Amino acid sequence: MASLSSKIKTYCADNGVANVDFMVDVILQDDSNGSGPYIKEWNVSGVAQPTDEQLNAVDSAADLSERQNAVRATRRNAYGDLGSQLDMQYHDNVDGTTTWKDHVAKVKTDNPKS
Repeated sequence: MASLSSKIKTYCADNGVANVDFMVDVILQDDSNGSGPYIKEWNVSGVAQPTDEQLNAVDSAADLSERQNAVRATRRNAYGDLGSQLDMQYHDNVDGTTTWKDHVAKVKTDNPKS
């Protein structure tokens, strides 16, 4: 199940709003009473505040987005910094090895998108 913020982002994107500022557009609150976070304030211009049913309808798309973002973050870390990648590419071109290509392929294999 996706987080409330992910469902809100997906709902807004489906309604033509690309970016949601959770400090201005939508204020979430969690009273720590076990019921979880809820929408305290809705200020998204041109888009009505979603019902629970509307948020539940976008849950699977929001969940997929969360999983893909996690894979992207893991891959970013696994690829290493740009300097290391450029060094691998340079040495691949100099001595004919495929260190960089092999590294990228392994990161992608170890961290599939879905």
